[in-house]
Amino acid sequence: MSQTVASRLKIGLSACFQHADPGRSLFTNKTLQYVEQSIAHWLMSAGAMVVMVPCPTGETARGDTTLSHYAEWLDGVVMHGGADVWPGSYGEMPLREAWMGDRIRDLYDLALVEAFEQAGKPIFGVCRGLQLINVAFGGTLYQDIATQHPHALQHRDPVSYDQNFHDIVFVEGTRLSQMYPGMVHARVNSIHHQGIKHLAPGFEVEAWSYPDHVPEAIRRKPVPGRGYIAATQWHPEFHQPGTPISTVDDRAILDDFLGACMATRARSRPPQHVAPGKIRDRAARLLRQALLRN
Repeated sequence: MSQTVASRLKIGLSACFQHADPGRSLFTNKTLQYVEQSIAHWLMSAGAMVVMVPCPTGETARGDTTLSHYAEWLDGVVMHGGADVWPGSYGEMPLREAWMGDRIRDLYDLALVEAFEQAGKPIFGVCRGLQLINVAFGGTLYQDIATQHPHALQHRDPVSYDQNFHDIVFVEGTRLSQMYPGMVHARVNSIHHQGIKHLAPGFEVEAWSYPDHVPEAIRRKPVPGRGYIAATQWHPEFHQPGTPISTVDDRAILDDFLGACMATRARSRPPQHVAPGKIRDRAARLLRQALLRN
């Protein structure tokens, strides 16, 4: 039986950005905010209604709608993949111009995480989303795994893109390992060159890349009064059952996140008592410090 509209979960999806470009033939010199189709369809496959959460600030901003309004209305949010995280967001200077990332998107994403954290709503991150969550809560990143992590695997291949794969090993006893009983190793896609260097306090690693030991899945440790936060470095939405290369099934991960969203909705939890602006203000402070060093 089909779900009623009222019973369906409403899931926010963070926006990707294409900044104003006078050389672009379509939407010339306009800022574009968009989502990649696969991740929206992944969430919709379980009956969720997906809403892109647009950035409410910018030179064309109008009205009084805020990210907190979206966090109050929606049941959870997924932090999208995409551009590099700017090293200034975790207190470093870019080692190469190519690794500058997107400072504007970082501030939007950090504010979005803060809004859903304040509302006590579940947060799930994919690829960049994992990295952004780690940075938001005090962790740091490798700006480039290939040059900063000895004996690293090839975590990104621009030619094969989502057909680049490697193994992971589940950490015994974690929630993720319990979702895949009897499995020690699995295969995942790999489309990133940044990665977690220092894990954020209060989080645990649930899977490592094998054999080079880069965090591939993280989760906030359960604490009374704190909401669900989990993330994968791989793209579960790119999983294609029945293909020659068998990758880890995505459904358990999706069900875990949406189950947390449903449970939170049922509890009607009050907003968390987190200092206003804690996450975003930390990022802005690091941003200012990095700019002053230029």
